[in-house]
Amino acid sequence: MLLNPKLLATLLAIVIAAFITSFLSFLPESNANVLFVSFIATLIVAGILIYFVLDYLVFQEINKMYDSINRLKIKDFGVTRKKLYKNNNPLKKLNDELFVYVSKKEQEVTELKRLEKYRREFLANVSHELKTPIFAAQGFVHTLLDGAMDDENVRERFLVKAAKSLDGLDILVKDLLTLSQMETGDIKMNRAKVDIKQITKEVFEQLEGKAKAKNTTLQIKSPQLQVWVKADAQRIGQVVTNLVENAIKYGNENGTVIVNFEEDKKDWKVSIRDNGPGIAPEYLNRIFERFYRVDKARSRSDGSSGLGLAIVKHILNAHRTKISVASKPEKGTTFSFKLEKAEVVV
Repeated sequence: MLLNPKLLATLLAIVIAAFITSFLSFLPESNANVLFVSFIATLIVAGILIYFVLDYLVFQEINKMYDSINRLKIKDFGVTRKKLYKNNNPLKKLNDELFVYVSKKEQEVTELKRLEKYRREFLANVSHELKTPIFAAQGFVHTLLDGAMDDENVRERFLVKAAKSLDGLDILVKDLLTLSQMETGDIKMNRAKVDIKQITKEVFEQLEGKAKAKNTTLQIKSPQLQVWVKADAQRIGQVVTNLVENAIKYGNENGTVIVNFEEDKKDWKVSIRDNGPGIAPEYLNRIFERFYRVDKARSRSDGSSGLGLAIVKHILNAHRTKISVASKPEKGTTFSFKLEKAEVVV
């Protein structure tokens, strides 16, 4: 039964009229006519007064409060609800609405604090990453300007080091721009039928020098000669390059990097596995963060920007898939993701 001011006023008026009539029935001069008139008069007067108090001083004010909350919710969250007077208990409903609104606002404030913390950390990381190659290049150039330029051997060596620092800075800026464009949606994935196995072979050729330098063997395992998927060839090539390069870089000397392709009904699963030292469990949830490095002591002179895995994650998200990682210390690390199969016309 719905609660409204007319019904509630009537019920309360009947109770009051019955109580007063019962009291008057104990008086000696009371008779049936007096009691009837008293009951009707009390019922009418009490009903009007109670209805006025409930409707104008309680229900309308509660409805105004609800409407205000509803407008705030529409503005802040895009959420609409039914009118308050259609609910069984207006006070309980108002309390529930206030609780929901306050809870959402608390979540919003918490998220804003988290984003603010993330922004501060990001700015600090960017500043640090930019400062390192800039200061290095500055040091080499100023040393040359202060007189070392006259020594041919020193000049060449310092210019090479300065160029290497600036190359690292260029990589960082390009990766930051790529990541920003992906997050804002400026970079679209041109998905088409591509052979990811062939892309992997081309990546192996590009990284052959780095693999030989660490005496690392590169292998492909696949049940088919060609692995056709729906993907952006350039971006998926970037994903495979980053993951294979990381596997070589952080793997053991004389190690092995294996790219494995597994087929199921709708997808191809791609796994990149190394037999290196692995990653400790407490770091696995953070390796896709910007600038996060498991080995804090590792030199930034390896040419990486610290954004590679973050870019990989964004590229795969844009392909409507996710990347996962499994690792055990001293047993290696495996990165894996799935891509939708492309139809093969026989």
